[in-house]
Amino acid sequence: MADRRRRGPWEVDFMRRSHVAATAACFAALCAATALSGSAWAAEGVATGDTSGKKIAFSNSYAGNSFRQVMIKSFEAMGETAKADGKIAGTTVVSANNSVTEQASQIQNLILQGYDAIIVLAGSDTALNGAIKDACDAGITVVAFASGVTEPCAYVVDYNLDSYAKAELDFVAKSLGDKPANILEIRGMAGDGFDKRLHEGVEKAMAAHPNYKKVGEVYGQWTATVAQKEVSGLLPSLPQVDAVLTQGGDGYGAAQAFKAAGRPLPIIIMGNRQDELALWKEEHAASGYETFSLGATPSVSQVAFWVAQQILAGKPVPKFVEVPLLQINQPDLDAWLKTVPDGGVVNADYPQALVAKIIDANAMKVPLPGVPAPK
Repeated sequence: MADRRRRGPWEVDFMRRSHVAATAACFAALCAATALSGSAWAAEGVATGDTSGKKIAFSNSYAGNSFRQVMIKSFEAMGETAKADGKIAGTTVVSANNSVTEQASQIQNLILQGYDAIIVLAGSDTALNGAIKDACDAGITVVAFASGVTEPCAYVVDYNLDSYAKAELDFVAKSLGDKPANILEIRGMAGDGFDKRLHEGVEKAMAAHPNYKKVGEVYGQWTATVAQKEVSGLLPSLPQVDAVLTQGGDGYGAAQAFKAAGRPLPIIIMGNRQDELALWKEEHAASGYETFSLGATPSVSQVAFWVAQQILAGKPVPKFVEVPLLQINQPDLDAWLKTVPDGGVVNADYPQALVAKIIDANAMKVPLPGVPAPK
C-alpha cells in the first residue's frame, strides 16, 4: 500500500536531494557505458598489448590439396614474422587427415601443452564442439575459420558463403540470361562445414533462377584429380551441361572430364588455382571462352592468426569476422596469373594492420577493405 502520510520539510528536502543524486549517478553511469561502448572501437587500429610470451596453435582438419598446403605455409610464414618481431613466442600446426576424432584429440593435447590461442579449421561444424568448449573453459582463445563451428564460445573468421554462391549464379545469369539451363554442382567434402554452408548458399541462389535446373552433384574434395574422376563417372548419365558451380580446386578437373568425354566446355566457375587460370587463358585464346574465378585465399589462415593475436593483445573483436572473397574477371586474368606459381593458388598476404582494419570494418558494419590486387 502506498505511504500517504504528510512528510516534514526535512523529509521532502532529503528525498529531493536523494533523487537528484540518484539521477546524477545514473547519468554518470550511462555516460560511462556509452564511452565504454564507443571505446570498443576507440581501440580502433592495432592493439598493442604485450603478447610476446603467447603461443598460438593451428588445428587443421585436412592437408590433402594445394589450397590447404599453401594455407599452412601462409600461417607458418606469418607466425615466423610475428615471432621475429617479438609479437608472439611461437606457433605450431597439427593436421588430422580428415578425422574429427583425431582432430578432437589433437585439440585436447594443445590444451594440455598450454597454448594461449588455438585456431581451428574444423572437419565438422559440430563434432569438435566438446573439445572447443574444453579449450575455452581452460581460458584459451579459440578462433575457428572457414569451417562454421557452432560452439558459441569460439570466435569465427569466415566468408559470406551466400555471397559466394550468389556471385557464381550471377555470372552464369549474366552469360546465359534466364533461358533454361542445366547446372552441375561440384561440392567439397561430405560432412565439412564449409561445404555444407556453401551448398546451402547454392540452394538459395538457385531459387532466384527458376529456369535453371540442377542435373547432377558430386563431391570433388577441392582437388582436381578427385573432381575429374567424379565428374567423369557422372557425365554419361547427364544431359547437356550449361554451367558448373564449384568450390575451388575442382575447376581444372571438371574441364578435363568434359574434354575427355568429347563434350563442349560449359561455363565452369574457377577457384583461383593456377591450373584453372592457365586453362582459362588457353581456352580464351583458342575460342574466346570466358568464365569467372573467385574463392577464399589460403592466407585466410593469416587473418585467423592476427584475430587471435589481437584478442590476446586486448582488442575488442566481434564474435564473427567476415573476410572479403578474392574475385578475378577476364580483364584481370593475366595480372593474377603472373602472381601464382605452377600448381599454386592465388594468394594475398594479410599483415597485422590490414587484419585490424578488417576487424574494425566488421565492428562498425562498414564495407570491408578489399583484397590487395597485383601491381
